[in-house]
Amino acid sequence: MQINKVEICGVNTSELPVLKNNQMTELLIKIKEGDEEARQKFVRGNLRLVLSVIQKFNNRGENIDDLFQIGCIGLIKAIDNFDLSQNVRFSTYAVPMIIGEIRRYLRDNNPIRVSRSLKDIAYKALQVRERLVRQNAKEPTVSEIAKELELEVESVVMALDAIQDPISLFDPVYQDNGDAIFVMDQVQDKKDTDESWLQEIALKEAIKKLNNREKLVLDLRFYKGRTQIEVADEIGISQAQVSRIEKNALRNMRKYI
Repeated sequence: MQINKVEICGVNTSELPVLKNNQMTELLIKIKEGDEEARQKFVRGNLRLVLSVIQKFNNRGENIDDLFQIGCIGLIKAIDNFDLSQNVRFSTYAVPMIIGEIRRYLRDNNPIRVSRSLKDIAYKALQVRERLVRQNAKEPTVSEIAKELELEVESVVMALDAIQDPISLFDPVYQDNGDAIFVMDQVQDKKDTDESWLQEIALKEAIKKLNNREKLVLDLRFYKGRTQIEVADEIGISQAQVSRIEKNALRNMRKYI
């Protein structure tokens, strides 16, 4: 995904204008009065805002042109719904709208298909959540949301989980004027720990102290997965001898380790 390419959807990003606050206010007033030319000028003057937002999604493997077009839809929706009487900068209002539009697109185009019924439950749950937050001024529990929808708690949880965006290991979780901490920095590797590494070294050192026949038997038994009878046939001794060699080798290794 090439964020730095000059042209996106035929638009030369290096030539995009930047509007000042007073210019944006004047254009918004004209837009509310139905001035189409002002609307086009305002959209073009905020395309850089769309570009800044889609960079947050540059690790999704999506086509940059597609994301730009979806972001522009979010921008237009923000223009249509922006209230000039509120003391809020347009960019503050528009950025969540653009992000929301892109996230909806990514959910609907997710290769992991989610059933329509699950999506419907999830979107209804989100609507109920927003209503309860406004009503009670606090975050509702899943049980409260499920009660409003007259559904089982498990059904609501499953639906909400189904529409969650996948998280990249390279998504930043914290940044404070320095190096960012990414998701991968918080993931614990329980397999390749220092303890398992030291055990592996000790095991290799113990094997070195065995004689050649003991090494051969252990290799055939535990690395190649042969039975004692198969090992006996391969090296030309009895199964009882293989058993004694194996037990003796393991006993000696325990002493070394």
